[in-house]
Amino acid sequence: MSRSRRERGPVVPGVLVVAVIMAGVLLLDPTSSGQRLRQLIGLDDRVVDAVTVPDGGGSYSFAVTQPGSEDPVGWNPCTSITYVVNPEGAPDDWPALLEDSVSVIEDATGLDFEDGGTTEDRQFERRTTALGRGGPVLIGWADDEEMGSLSGDVAGVGGSAYVEQGGRRRFVTGSVALDVEVYDDLAERRDGREQMRAILIHELGHVVGLGHVADPGELMYGQNLARTDLGPGDLEGLARLGSVDCG
Repeated sequence: MSRSRRERGPVVPGVLVVAVIMAGVLLLDPTSSGQRLRQLIGLDDRVVDAVTVPDGGGSYSFAVTQPGSEDPVGWNPCTSITYVVNPEGAPDDWPALLEDSVSVIEDATGLDFEDGGTTEDRQFERRTTALGRGGPVLIGWADDEEMGSLSGDVAGVGGSAYVEQGGRRRFVTGSVALDVEVYDDLAERRDGREQMRAILIHELGHVVGLGHVADPGELMYGQNLARTDLGPGDLEGLARLGSVDCG
């Protein structure tokens, strides 16, 4: 495949923000009392059936793991992940682009994303309150003056913040910031939409908990300049992230 995503390339620094916040919120309590309460109010039923974990023989990594374990930190699969979009600087067809990219991640994880509409919020890096409560996942476009992490060869940054209670971590919010200059450039290219989609899927992969890999056969390869769809390791890692317990 010919070079894509412009010279800046989608070199992504991984998780944008990971916060350890001790939150005394009963619904996040992984103990038996918290589990019983979740069952009573219907929070221990998956929103979407779990995806069968493939054994594709590829490479994947998790952005964050549970304390003292290799088990991944993930989102609660028994609730939807609400996201909002700040469309300032977005390409004209951003709604279709976003819907397509989100659907790819939903199909690969068995997680459910809920469209929360548009917003003027631009707090990409501060997504939790002092109590560890998270707002919706924020998706938007920015430049390196607003987001220093977009400087250099970076086409986007994405990640999630977690709370930790009772020795267990759970993602509660996150964000994706896409480089507006890269997207403006790609909008003029014949294969630009395919590249914009790949960058967004890559960043959403970070949001649900994937890290970078050193395998160029995966979309989560940190120096990716060519691949535009999920590789075998990407698919396995995403399925494992979607298969974590409710809580």
